[in-house]
Amino acid sequence: MEKEITTSSEEIELYEDNFETTDSIDVPELLIDQIIGQEHAVEVVKKAASQRRHVMMIGSPGTGKSLLAKAMAELLPKEELQDIMAYPNPEDSNNPKIRSVPAGKGREIVMAHKLEAQKKAQSRNMLMMILVFGIIIYSFYVGQLLWGIIAAIMILLLTRQFLPKEEMMIPKLIVSNYQKEHAPFLDATGTHAGALLGDVRHDPFQSGGLETPAHDRVESGDIHKSHKGVLFLDEINTLSLESQQSMLTALQEKEYPITGQSERSSGALVKTEPVPCDFIMVAAGNLDAVEKMHPALRSRIKGYGYELFMRDSMEDTPENRKSLVRFVAQEVLRDGHLPPFDKEAVDEVIREAQRRAGRKGHLTLKLRDLGGLVRVAGDIAHSEDSAVTTAKHVLSAKKMARSIEQQLADSYLERKNDYQLFKKTGSAVGRVNGLAVMGGDSGIVLPIMAGVAPSLSNSEGKVIATGMLKDIAKEAVQNVSAVIKNVTGKSIPNHDIHIQFIGTYEGVEGDSASISIATAVISALENIPIDQSVAMTGSLSVRGDVLPIGGATYKIEAAARAGIKKVIIPKSNEADVLIEEAYKDKIEIVPVTNIIEVIEHSLVDGPDKDRIVEKLKNLSSLKTSAEMPEIVPV
Repeated sequence: MEKEITTSSEEIELYEDNFETTDSIDVPELLIDQIIGQEHAVEVVKKAASQRRHVMMIGSPGTGKSLLAKAMAELLPKEELQDIMAYPNPEDSNNPKIRSVPAGKGREIVMAHKLEAQKKAQSRNMLMMILVFGIIIYSFYVGQLLWGIIAAIMILLLTRQFLPKEEMMIPKLIVSNYQKEHAPFLDATGTHAGALLGDVRHDPFQSGGLETPAHDRVESGDIHKSHKGVLFLDEINTLSLESQQSMLTALQEKEYPITGQSERSSGALVKTEPVPCDFIMVAAGNLDAVEKMHPALRSRIKGYGYELFMRDSMEDTPENRKSLVRFVAQEVLRDGHLPPFDKEAVDEVIREAQRRAGRKGHLTLKLRDLGGLVRVAGDIAHSEDSAVTTAKHVLSAKKMARSIEQQLADSYLERKNDYQLFKKTGSAVGRVNGLAVMGGDSGIVLPIMAGVAPSLSNSEGKVIATGMLKDIAKEAVQNVSAVIKNVTGKSIPNHDIHIQFIGTYEGVEGDSASISIATAVISALENIPIDQSVAMTGSLSVRGDVLPIGGATYKIEAAARAGIKKVIIPKSNEADVLIEEAYKDKIEIVPVTNIIEVIEHSLVDGPDKDRIVEKLKNLSSLKTSAEMPEIVPV
């Protein structure tokens, strides 16, 4: 079955609203209303903010986890904010006292203490100056001026050493919410234990009147600064187990004392009274974060909060496309240096959102990456002194804002083409052009070769695959070996089948090369050449059905850049293909449903090909007509 897939811009009806530029699009003031495509997460965050519940968000980077956490901080009441101060403890200098006051009052209290200390210091200094000058004048009249100067110096030193210092009694404001409009939001991702839990600065001068008071060396951590607010921790599994255990204690007690984090520091002797840290924790990460997270900490979040899975894509509907229009307007407004986008430019951004979704009828929700495209396009328009960002600028941005993986994939294609690691013309036995994805958004041509050799073992033949294959790829090879035995009907006990993935220095993972492996092996077994102008991608079931794969669009574009004329893809991926206009006339796309169709489109025409195709069809008809045994329940 051969069908050409078209993805022209005329076929994509975007949205009904008409506008000239994004300047006319209304952007909501609250961050929670700017979230796109995560309606379920928005609803949960609103409930969590009203009830002060913890939240764990799991999903791909760039899907809006940090923006949701910031939006949650906006929803919390401002009236509950507090300032936290550390006071000296006359009974135990290494155990500073902690006091909480309403937001803004801490600054007033500290200023009042400083003003009072200045007045006392001025009065004391004035008395000391009068006393010193009196001693000097008296010694001058009695003829003992030298002894008078020495006495004055001694008095100054003694008073400096033994008289109390007013500055040492001034409290330290360790958490300030002065004139804050919203509840605090702290992004503590990647912070060390001292920055997260609080620390005590080291004091090199610990005696002699030069020491710094213990309460003045106390530094609050992010858990204290986020008191009555939101603490955001991305990649929470990267925290040490000790820090996660401390976080659990802080969540349970809603207060955590500050102590020195370094055992070798003099700050290790200091430990404050418990410091309030009644924050809402928003933990985030990928799927592996759940496995490596402290089980007790996760249980605390799960038992007293919500768990969310962030969506990677949303349905491609007119309403959701309008949301993407607003997203472009939000990015332009947030950046502040970009020209507004016209309707044609927004159309190109939405088409890119369709492409990056990698799934038919969906739009990507990895909006951080899409926002990068918006900013690059705006930068290009700004450099050209254009008043409006147009579709031409967005198309230029697609070429300029290529990811590292895309640039590396192009380099691979050039290198493999220069050294003829893959062929795009002629035919060859046991050699096929497979396709793979690098980094999720760039395709490469993956040459695969198969050969048959006498078996080293007299008992049975083996399937030997090389190319740094990982677990899923190894299982795919085993599945293909089962398919070969089923569809060819050929027994190979005296032969070994060697499969080589050429140029895979970083390893191979996934099963999208299954039909490529099967085609190469069948070609080697039957000695029928493969058309080298054909590339293919697709998974394969043990019954010979071609199953869907990921990254179909990027793989097809890679084949087109390599000069290949035809590409075979699974029929189920047909609607996922949204290739760029520049590649549409360069390559023919053939959707298939089973290994028989793959063989028909890849092997060189001839009697041998007709024989193997007919053989495969007969075997296939035998399998489908076979009766299933009756299952008798026990």
